[in-house]
Amino acid sequence: MQNFELQRYLGKWYEIARLDHSFERGLSQVTAEYSMREDGGVKVVNRGYSAEEMAWQEAVGKAYFVEGASQGYLKVSFFGPFYGSYVIFELDEEGYQTAFIAGPEKSFLWFLSRKPHVDKRTIQHFVQQANRLGFDTDQLIFPQQDMHTQDKVDRVGSGQ
Repeated sequence: MQNFELQRYLGKWYEIARLDHSFERGLSQVTAEYSMREDGGVKVVNRGYSAEEMAWQEAVGKAYFVEGASQGYLKVSFFGPFYGSYVIFELDEEGYQTAFIAGPEKSFLWFLSRKPHVDKRTIQHFVQQANRLGFDTDQLIFPQQDMHTQDKVDRVGSGQ
């Protein structure tokens, strides 16, 4: 992602889809919030609700640009000196309303949105782009975003 503008990216994002990984397993109502750190980096607060534990879980991390502030390529750490890639491979550049993010390998993938729900067409576009890049989109998880509805997202795979 070129021509990235951090100030427009800051704020709250809702997780629309992800591949499974241990640090978010079982969580719903997942959000990521980005703000500036005093050292010029980005503060990252990931939050989600565990129905099993009936409690909110939160992880606070930090992120820094890898190749310059105009590229959507950061390194993120939640665990001391260990960093992982955070690559924004597609972003709604006009409104900064949706973002597709990949991690350091094909097992890390997220779809974030400024709103807790997106239309089916946008989800289909995300799945197509992820398939094109070699991600196993049959394994996508679409976390519930609110406690009051049980909206189910139709499974949308390539060609389905």
